[in-house]
Amino acid sequence: MLEPSKSTDSSGMDEFGYAQTLDRSIGKFASFAAGVSYISILTGVFQLFYFGFSMAGPAYAWSWPLVFAGQLMVALCFAELAGRYPVAGSVYNWAKQLSSGTFAWLAGWLLLISSIVALGAVALALQLTLPQIWSGFQIIGDGTGPYDFAVNGVLLASIMISISTLINAFGVKLMTRINSIGVFVELAAAVLLILALAWHVVRGPEVLFDTAGFGEDHDLGFFGVFLIGAMASGYVMYGFDTASSLGEETKDPKKTAPKAILRAITASFVLGGLILLGGLLAAPDLNDPKLGAADGGLQYIVLSVLGGPFGKAFLVCIVVAVIVCTLAVHAAAIRMMFAMARDNNLPFSRQLSKVHPERKTPTAAAIVIGLIAIMPLIVNISQPAIFTILSSISIVLIYLSYLLVTVPMLRRRFLKKWPLQDDGAEAGFSLGKWGLPVNILAVLWGGAMTLNLIWPRPEIYNSMPPFEWYLQWGGVMFVAAVTIGGALLYRVKIRHQTGVLAEHAAAAAAHPSPGSAQTVSAAANERASDPVQTGAVWSSADIESEIPDALTANGATSKNGS
Repeated sequence: MLEPSKSTDSSGMDEFGYAQTLDRSIGKFASFAAGVSYISILTGVFQLFYFGFSMAGPAYAWSWPLVFAGQLMVALCFAELAGRYPVAGSVYNWAKQLSSGTFAWLAGWLLLISSIVALGAVALALQLTLPQIWSGFQIIGDGTGPYDFAVNGVLLASIMISISTLINAFGVKLMTRINSIGVFVELAAAVLLILALAWHVVRGPEVLFDTAGFGEDHDLGFFGVFLIGAMASGYVMYGFDTASSLGEETKDPKKTAPKAILRAITASFVLGGLILLGGLLAAPDLNDPKLGAADGGLQYIVLSVLGGPFGKAFLVCIVVAVIVCTLAVHAAAIRMMFAMARDNNLPFSRQLSKVHPERKTPTAAAIVIGLIAIMPLIVNISQPAIFTILSSISIVLIYLSYLLVTVPMLRRRFLKKWPLQDDGAEAGFSLGKWGLPVNILAVLWGGAMTLNLIWPRPEIYNSMPPFEWYLQWGGVMFVAAVTIGGALLYRVKIRHQTGVLAEHAAAAAAHPSPGSAQTVSAAANERASDPVQTGAVWSSADIESEIPDALTANGATSKNGS
């Protein structure tokens, strides 16, 4: 019999009730790079600069420190959780420790859907950059037709997602190696770009305090258009939890993951903010309509300021950033699908949780996510505003899933049940006395930003003809359908099959049996997901004690028939 709360697996995964099936090979820089590449300042800042500028002008840049301050509160809460539970599908597994099975499943479900939508939205960023490097990348039409831009973007994005699928399916070592090289290029390019823009500054920072007439026709004035433009910054600073979602594949994850989360969001804020500031101060003419156009934006400023060869060299670095961002988003989505599937919490869980015996990566999950990510692109192929629509929907789902962690965490703090005391588990990061105020701010920020992003404004969800009510409310309807439909799916079907699949359970790995049940019992899984009932993370001994009941319930027998 295994002793409670003591690891018999050198990986430490049996502490959480799982066997180590993934490849633990990620080092400190690769962990940091995973968070940075998901946030990807060169992707996000360049992809939606045109939108923020078109809504609120140069002063929209104030949304950057605002979003950072709010997301930093969330990141600090996540760092505390990552210091205890560095497990694949981090948000889902954190919610399991903090709330009921329904809300935990919903947190994973929403983040999984948002990651898939975000995968397509990120890959679409290639359309904003590649044709500006070489006109030959405008494969469909010449870019002047009403749908040339969107259709060509879908084509380029589909090719990128296909490449990402192959790389992620091959193994985490190849993915992290490419990702680390790409992040190094991205960070070096960001620093050089900041210096180059600073050299060409033509105006002072006072321009940031000039509303330039934006918002005059809005009911709320400049504040109204500023809230809309804030989406451009909100789209960049999320996904920092990726460092923890790769925790099962990271060395010394309880110490590495929290630091990687905080370093990733801080580095992205500093470098991205300086690029944004440099671009606004160096732009030759802030009245140029190209600055607020999808085929212009910050890319147009870089080309105008730095000239042909140098400007295009930086645009190539942006393409590299988009590539590694796509890889990171895809990798995070794979880990979420794998984490939920090994708990038998998705349809076709056995297939989706299967890990390749040599490459030690969930190959089936990688392929399925790649295929699903292309579907929303095809559905919206004739929608010129596809970039902002998909971006908005993915961010709303992300913020909702984050709230399903920060809200129950705050509740546990009020009940004096978090942080856990004397549970025998090592904590790699703690907020101490700052935990409560930070958590309160994280919840208030998440709720306010979710409401701001989901509001059915025509500027976001129906900015181009045809102007129809169902297009304007499409984002709200999609988010509602995904949330309500997901909750019903779990309550009606999924919760009755929930249980760690035998091939992924720590006890099953330690004591294999030819007649073992496919899953640990659902009751055992509920105990595993509720530390308030157990007082600690469910140990492998607890799992082992439940297995005879699971075997009996499924009609299975041991080797000797007892």
